Amino acid sequence: MKKILYILSLACVTCTSAQEISDALRYAQENINGTPRFRAMGGAFGALGGDLSSMNVNPAGSAIFTHNQIGLTLSSYNLTSESHYFGTKDKQNDYTLDLNQAGGVFVFNNDGGKSDWKKFTIALNYENSNNFDSTIFSSGVNPNNSIGNYFLSYANQNGGVPLSSLTENFYEELSFSDGQAYLGYQGFIIDPVEDVSTNTAYTSAVPLGNFYQENTTVTTGYNGKLTLNLAASYKDRLYLGLNINSYYTDFWQSTSFLEENENDPNGASQRIRFNNDLYTYGSGFSFQAGAIGKITEALRLGIAYESPTWYRLNDELSQYVSNFVVDPETNDASISAIVNPNVVILYETHKLRTPGKWTGSMAYVFGKLGLISIDYSLKDYSKTESNPQNDFRGVNNAMMNTLDFASELRIGAEHRIKQWSLRAGYRWEQSPYKDGKTIGDLTAYSGGLGYNFGRVKVDLSYTYSHKDLQQPFFSQGFIDAPEIHKINNNVSVGVLFGL
Repeated sequence: MKKILYILSLACVTCTSAQEISDALRYAQENINGTPRFRAMGGAFGALGGDLSSMNVNPAGSAIFTHNQIGLTLSSYNLTSESHYFGTKDKQNDYTLDLNQAGGVFVFNNDGGKSDWKKFTIALNYENSNNFDSTIFSSGVNPNNSIGNYFLSYANQNGGVPLSSLTENFYEELSFSDGQAYLGYQGFIIDPVEDVSTNTAYTSAVPLGNFYQENTTVTTGYNGKLTLNLAASYKDRLYLGLNINSYYTDFWQSTSFLEENENDPNGASQRIRFNNDLYTYGSGFSFQAGAIGKITEALRLGIAYESPTWYRLNDELSQYVSNFVVDPETNDASISAIVNPNVVILYETHKLRTPGKWTGSMAYVFGKLGLISIDYSLKDYSKTESNPQNDFRGVNNAMMNTLDFASELRIGAEHRIKQWSLRAGYRWEQSPYKDGKTIGDLTAYSGGLGYNFGRVKVDLSYTYSHKDLQQPFFSQGFIDAPEIHKINNNVSVGVLFGL
C-alpha cells in the first residue's frame, strides 16, 4: 500500500505553463462596455464617432467632437449561469457594481488657418473591457466517466511517467503534466501496472460505477484598457484617427471538483476532491487605426483596423487532492489520502498574441431627428498564439485546428425629441469555435435614453445578452462538459460634462 504523503513546506518554482484554449480566449474576446449611449446602441459607432467609447471601434470617431468633454460611467452586472449536467439543473447569480468608464477628449480647432486640416483632437479613455466576476455550479450523476481518467491521461501520455518520478521526487520538482500524475498516484486515484521504479504504465484505481459529481468555478477580476487617441478632420469630410492601447489584467479562478462513487460503497475510492486555484496577471499593448468619410451630410462610411494585442502574462497555480478510500488490508477501515503540496507554482512569464480585427461601418443621420448605424467586424481566432513556441506548441496547434473566423454584427438607432434621446441596439457575435458549441454565439439587445441639460448630459442604458457554452471541467482524460446558459443583465448610468 502506497504511503500517504503530506508536504508542509512552501515553495516557489518555475516550469512550463499549463495554458488551455479557454485561457487564451479570455483575452481574445472583449465585451461591449463603455458609455451608456454606446451600450444602448449596441456599440455600433464605427461610422458615427462623437462618443468617448466610439474610439474603441474606430479611432477616427473622436474627430467628430465639436468641443471638449469629459465623462464617466457606473455599471451594474447581473450574471445568471444555468447549468445542465446529466439531467440535473443548477443556477447561480452574481452581482457586480463598478466604475466602468472614465475619459475625456480635447478639441483643437483650426478655424482661422488656411490649412484644410480643420480640427485635431486628443483623447484619453479608460474602460473595463472585461469583467471576470462569475460563479458556475454544476452537479449530476455521471454513468460513465470518473475524474480518475484525468490523472490517468497525464500519467500515460508521451510513453508514460516513470514510477520513480512519482515516488522519489517532490511535486514542485515536476513539470505540470508529471505533477498531475503525481497527484493522482499519491492520492490513490491511479496505480502502476508494475510496482517497479521503471514502470511507465498506469491504470485507474477508481472502480467502475455511477459517479455523483459537482464542480464549482468562481472567477473574479478584470481586464482594463487605457486608450490614448489622436485624430484629425480634413475639410470636415474625412476623419482619421490612431489609438495606442495599454491593457492591465488581473484574474483569479478557484475550482473545486467533487466525485462520489454511488455504485460501489465498498470500492477502493469513495470521495475525491480536486481543487485548483489559478491567479493570472500581466499587461498588454495594441494599436488601432481608422477613417470615417462623410459621403453626404447624411451618409457616413467607416473602416477600422485593430492590431493583435500582445500580452505578457504571469500564472500562479496551487492544487490540492483528497481521497476517502478503503484500506485494502482491512477492507473495512477507511482512511483519507490527502495530497496538499502547499506549493504555489510560479510559471515563467509567457506571451500571448490575440488576433487582429477589421470593422466596416455605415451610418445614416436624419438631421436632428436621429440616426441609424451598422457595424460589421471580422476576427480570425485561429491566429491566437502563445509563446515561446516550444512550450506552447500543443495549445497553439489546438487553437489553429479548433478555432475559426468569427463575425460580429452591431446595429444601433437613436431618435431625438427635443432634449431627450431614445436609443436601441442589437448585437450578434459568432462563436470563435468551429463546432459553434464549446462557446456558442452571443446575442444581445439593448435600449436606453439620455437627457441633454446643455453642458451636462445624463444617459441610461440597459443590455440583455445570452450565450451557451459546453466547456469541459478539464482539458484531457475527463472531458465531459455541462451545458451552460449565461444571461447577463447590465444597467449603466453615465454623466458627460462639456467644457
